[in-house]
Amino acid sequence: MSYRSILVRREGGVGIVTLNRPEALNALNLEMTTELGDALAAFERDGGIDAIVLTGSDRAFAAGADIKEIADKSFAEVFDEEFITATWENVARCRKPTLAAVSGHAVGGGFELALMCDIIIAAECARFSLPEARIGIIPGAGGTQRLTRAGGKALAMDMILTGRMIDAAEAERAGLVSRVVAPDALLDEACAAAAKIAGQSPLAVMMNKEMVNVALETTLAEGVRFERRLFHSLFAFEDQKEGMAAFVDKRKPRFTGR
Repeated sequence: MSYRSILVRREGGVGIVTLNRPEALNALNLEMTTELGDALAAFERDGGIDAIVLTGSDRAFAAGADIKEIADKSFAEVFDEEFITATWENVARCRKPTLAAVSGHAVGGGFELALMCDIIIAAECARFSLPEARIGIIPGAGGTQRLTRAGGKALAMDMILTGRMIDAAEAERAGLVSRVVAPDALLDEACAAAAKIAGQSPLAVMMNKEMVNVALETTLAEGVRFERRLFHSLFAFEDQKEGMAAFVDKRKPRFTGR
């Protein structure tokens, strides 16, 4: 499938999506978010892809929603078309692991898009902000919820109420990003991490992702009980037998996703 606002390629078991509206600093419009959802759905269906990297340009991961496209919309319009929910949330719905490789500005919806991913790897030049209050709105793609869960109430209130921008180092200290790397190593680092994920049992990886997300939304007792049941269930699969046999035999496992 050909796209106008994104670039799509694959490296082994890793699917790579690059946001590609350089003239607008990758501002997120309907065309881009629709194409992004289509590309992610294709990777989800592709049995040869086990991890997905989402990235932008050196200058901007994504500079928020395209304000020119939405400024004149009415409540009825955004409600009827399920603005944001219909397209943007496809990132959060992915069962396969997603990694955001962020360089330059991740502003507003761009930051929210990164927060939907499972892992954020940031270049030293990355900058993050949620400045929606400056234009009379709130973050609408999960920013108030995901930032608070990831970085805590104090940081969320500070960033959201003032619109303050933080750099990659502060984002790493706050636990918003998993690692900070040199700009010229960003995509290689993200793809290497994704390739490592793709080399694991895909069943175990998807269940691990599911369990970490459950930890944010349930009690400790319920979470542990759910974890234990999924742990037990993996003993019904060939990958568990292969993984443990390979460990005993001191060889590399050959996972089949069964």
